Amino acid sequence: MKLYFTITCILLTLLSCKKDKKDTIALDYAYIGGEIINPNTKYIVLSKDETVIDTVDLDGRNRFIYKIDKLNDGLYTFRHGGEYQLILLEQEDSLLLRLNTLDFDESLVYSGNGGKKNNYFINEFIKNEGEEKYIVELCQLDGETFQKRVDSIKASKEKALENFANKYEPSQLFLRIAKANIDYSYYSSKEAYPFMHYGKNKAAVLKSLPDNFYDYRKDINYNDSFLIHNFNYNKFLRSNFNNLTLETHDKHETNACYDRKSLCYNLDRLKLIDSLILNPTIKDDLLYHFTMGYLSRNKNIADNSKLLKSYLEKSKSEKGKKMMSRYTINSNVLKEGSRIPNIKIINYKNNVLSLASQINSPTVLSFWSHKYRKHFKETHFKLKELKIKYPEVTFITINMDDSDLSKSKKFLESNGFYSAEEFKFKNPEESLDILAIYPMTKTILVDKNKKIVNSNTNLFSVHFEEQLLGLINR
Repeated sequence: MKLYFTITCILLTLLSCKKDKKDTIALDYAYIGGEIINPNTKYIVLSKDETVIDTVDLDGRNRFIYKIDKLNDGLYTFRHGGEYQLILLEQEDSLLLRLNTLDFDESLVYSGNGGKKNNYFINEFIKNEGEEKYIVELCQLDGETFQKRVDSIKASKEKALENFANKYEPSQLFLRIAKANIDYSYYSSKEAYPFMHYGKNKAAVLKSLPDNFYDYRKDINYNDSFLIHNFNYNKFLRSNFNNLTLETHDKHETNACYDRKSLCYNLDRLKLIDSLILNPTIKDDLLYHFTMGYLSRNKNIADNSKLLKSYLEKSKSEKGKKMMSRYTINSNVLKEGSRIPNIKIINYKNNVLSLASQINSPTVLSFWSHKYRKHFKETHFKLKELKIKYPEVTFITINMDDSDLSKSKKFLESNGFYSAEEFKFKNPEESLDILAIYPMTKTILVDKNKKIVNSNTNLFSVHFEEQLLGLINR
């Protein structure tokens, strides 16, 4: 609390001195400062729209303060130890934050000028995370009842925003972002309904919905540059294109049903994105997301080539096209029966080893990153369970980050997961490429002869233990 008091006094003094000179001139800079408890690194990274502004060092007490000159009002990102969160900064803000890395989002609190609006956003973010499971439950209701329930949730959020606005009189920028978060969270829930609903025939589920279920679509801006980096907007677009594609797919495929593995469905989706999206950033993001999702699951080389061709014809991102082409080649190489690539890994005694040398029994390869703490914990708890049930299997877990070895070791130890089967890639970028690691949940099964049995499964799949028994019995 001494830090907060000291920095607040300094900032208030600076701001009030400036205002005394000329009250009518708005400041074109802002301050951000704070304290990181249990830091994973000695710095934070501040960025805007994926462009890094600066790396800010923590002092001896794990505190920092930073001035942003010529501030452009809007959402900024601060990152620390693989975790990140968005903050809204506007001219004249002097924002302070405090967090504990052991419980990053839940412990995050703001104070100072700009604190109230950012506390609003972090509280909404945490509520939305908890709301996701409830929405899945609601999706099992009939369409009309579901609509009433989500309408009620939206109305409650709008009332809370109205109360906040009446009390604190925030800027129009804040209100625009907050309203967009509410709207697109609501739209995403409705777009997800057919796919979360228990019915297998998704086209039939769509046809059963009330006539006004998707009335909001007529007001959607598919090229909203203001919301390019908004999580709820992007989540909505992905779900929306699943729906729209299903509707177009149903028109030319008899008895069409939702099958994300269907080449025809995926080709239709890329075509629809290309026709509706004009903004190159939004278009390339959607094309990349859906193409990568298909290629990461599909093992038919001919179909992969057809979808890749469609992607290359539509994307304008040269970087994306190079990455997708390389990924497709490497995915096709990792077919069943091929030998596991001889990638270099490092153990936590700092010894460089070959991956193949560590495989002398049925083996499960899984991967993790500091950036995805929830996945890290869920994966390691699952592995603990599997190691007890299947002692004849070797479970090798590899950190994917391009970071210091001691950082990963400390992270494993602090969470109680350190073991002899934990490694890091010696050359992360090259290794991720060769093993075509996407998505993060990808798991590779290898037999005792170092031959790939399954190049892309998932620890949490309902079929995983069946696949594991097949590996053991080979």
